[in-house]
Amino acid sequence: MYQRIGAAAYKANLDNTIAICDLLNNPEDHLTCIHVAGTNGKGSVSHMLASIFQAAGYKTGLYTSPHLIDFRERIRVNGKMIGRRYVSNFVTKYKADFERIQPSFFEMTVGLTFQYFVDQKVDVAIIETGLGGRLDSTNVIQPVLSVITNIDWDHMNLLGNTLQKIAGEKAGIIKKKIPVVIGEADKITAPVFSNKAKTLKSKIYFASEILTASLADNKKINTPLTINQFRKNNGHLKVNISDQKKVIYKNVDLDLSGFYQLKNVVTVLQSVRLLVSEFNIREKHLRKGLSSVRKTTGLAGRWEVISKYPLTIADTGHNQAGIKEAMEMLRSIKYEKLHFVIGMVNDKDPSKILSLLPPDASYYFCKAAIPRGLDAYILAGEAAKLGLKGKVFRSVKSALSKAKTNAGKNDLIFVGGSTFIVAEALDFNR
Repeated sequence: MYQRIGAAAYKANLDNTIAICDLLNNPEDHLTCIHVAGTNGKGSVSHMLASIFQAAGYKTGLYTSPHLIDFRERIRVNGKMIGRRYVSNFVTKYKADFERIQPSFFEMTVGLTFQYFVDQKVDVAIIETGLGGRLDSTNVIQPVLSVITNIDWDHMNLLGNTLQKIAGEKAGIIKKKIPVVIGEADKITAPVFSNKAKTLKSKIYFASEILTASLADNKKINTPLTINQFRKNNGHLKVNISDQKKVIYKNVDLDLSGFYQLKNVVTVLQSVRLLVSEFNIREKHLRKGLSSVRKTTGLAGRWEVISKYPLTIADTGHNQAGIKEAMEMLRSIKYEKLHFVIGMVNDKDPSKILSLLPPDASYYFCKAAIPRGLDAYILAGEAAKLGLKGKVFRSVKSALSKAKTNAGKNDLIFVGGSTFIVAEALDFNR
């Protein structure tokens, strides 16, 4: 499994996925899909979209990865995880075929997802890529919309060592004459997406050029859209969204408090507005969906408060861009001392992430219980070179327990550095 061992589990082609889909009589051809890729934010965008579709009354399939605690988190219909028996029956039924095809864990899971969504007769399926886009197993679908949230440094050993190359891999989900939304782009990556879309005769929409008419009248007017005001309120974000002339959505309530979700909301708005001609989604559905993303879809690990006394926050940001955004959030919170429970995986350069962390925090270095986890002593050694001080712990549980013991009532504990560190912390606090 890529989740456990990393690059050795990655399959750089679609051959096995195609074989599995053929075995299942191509269930992906019977799904109405929205395909979501990107370095950061693709999980949040996928969950927001699913919540909005559910609020509009559509039976909604949601496929995401990795899972945090339970494998079945990856495959949901209207927020409910796939049943254990369905999973075991699927594996039993096709075991001999899988032994012949020799698929990866991810490839088999994608086939399972497509078949389950067809059996459940979902109205729409939100499909998040696992890694990259062009060669990702999910890229056998023909979506009604493609969404690419952003491009940043991650998985360079597999996707390329320049932003253009990484963007090229993500752009692989763009399909002929199918519109694509780009959440964030710059002068380096925007031409990659524009050229790909032009070649495939696909309309491209950058989230900063969003449709400004109301959802009801469905007029398509491309002008910049901005979030001109926002505030935190009881763990939610309250947002005013404007076009060049006026506020078009006032006091939109988002039950996710990470500031980085603001750019994801803009991406979601653009995506929804491009779909209103095919789906009956109105402003009331958008508001209801955004206000209940966690409850409706089961989204976890995104700036999640796992304990209030002392305040303990976990976030799955695990690359340079994700950690930088998390540190910006930390600076917005008042606390006396920061206790940082941190671990990483062994296929990333720890120095680039460690260099973004505050030197005055107390660090609790640990390793997730997976082969891919970076040895905590190695991590602590790299941190020491940058002046970050702390102690090494044998597990995430022991590190978090010690941080709770040491933290004063006005201190803050932050858990991060790796999705798998957050997963074990959430499991410990259940």
